[in-house]
Amino acid sequence: MVPMEDINLHFTGDLHAIGAANNLLAAMIDNHIYQGNELDIQPQSISWKRCVDMNDRQLRHVVSGLQGRTNGVPREDGFEITVASEIMAILCLASDRNDLKTRLERIVIGFSYDRKPVTAGDLRAAGAMAAILKDAFKPNLVQTLENNPAIIHGGPFANIAHGCNSVIATKTAMQLGDYAVTEAGFGADLGAEKFVNIKCRTSGITPAAAVVVATVRALKMHGGVEKVDLDREDVSALEQGMPNLLRHLDNMTHVYGIPTVVSINRFPTDTDEELEKVSSLCQHHGTQSKYQMVGQKEEKV
Repeated sequence: MVPMEDINLHFTGDLHAIGAANNLLAAMIDNHIYQGNELDIQPQSISWKRCVDMNDRQLRHVVSGLQGRTNGVPREDGFEITVASEIMAILCLASDRNDLKTRLERIVIGFSYDRKPVTAGDLRAAGAMAAILKDAFKPNLVQTLENNPAIIHGGPFANIAHGCNSVIATKTAMQLGDYAVTEAGFGADLGAEKFVNIKCRTSGITPAAAVVVATVRALKMHGGVEKVDLDREDVSALEQGMPNLLRHLDNMTHVYGIPTVVSINRFPTDTDEELEKVSSLCQHHGTQSKYQMVGQKEEKV
């Protein structure tokens, strides 16, 4: 993707806006308690954390509000990674700006002393948060190195969040082209599950097909080959590692009922025999596979 240096760094500032909206709510929570706590928020029940766009373990669990009353009320606190924040998930799942604000209002930040949920709407924070996110809500158009248009919007981190890009980005792409390809982070046991069960259900999107990307190297590692030996041909280990890929295919075809193609991402050390083995086992399993023959014009399908 280009411009890759911008994409890999600050890009359009979306993450900064998400972090600012998240931390605005955190500041309003503590300020509300400091100013008299009209909503009777129990500090120990506050589940809303601050966030920072950095994987900083030191900030996961902290104590804030120290050094006297003028610096707030002491309580246990913590930081999340910005892409794993609830604001990121809300931005990605919102269908329009009104939906965005409604979802922000429903955020539960903690509970009162009588165990009633306290929301961002109760704190009157949603309007200001939505204002901060007004530009970040717009999808970002970039291109691939082959000059294909691509939209990068949101944080698809499936191990710590909802695992998909934004609904508005996908729907925009579907309106601008004959077909749209979108990514679900990680494997069919995590990213695809969140894509189907969360994004598709909330947005009404129905995928026409799925592509599971695999590599010979990863399959050989699943078969017991050490990383330093992955460059060597080992069809036997490859065959032993294939159940991992086939289980992903079962998830996609039998659990979700989506037609699935396996795309084999070829490395220079992959041999023709190894590629043929993966292809034949996929076809025997009832799934088509495809790989690009490096240095040649033909493709195997």
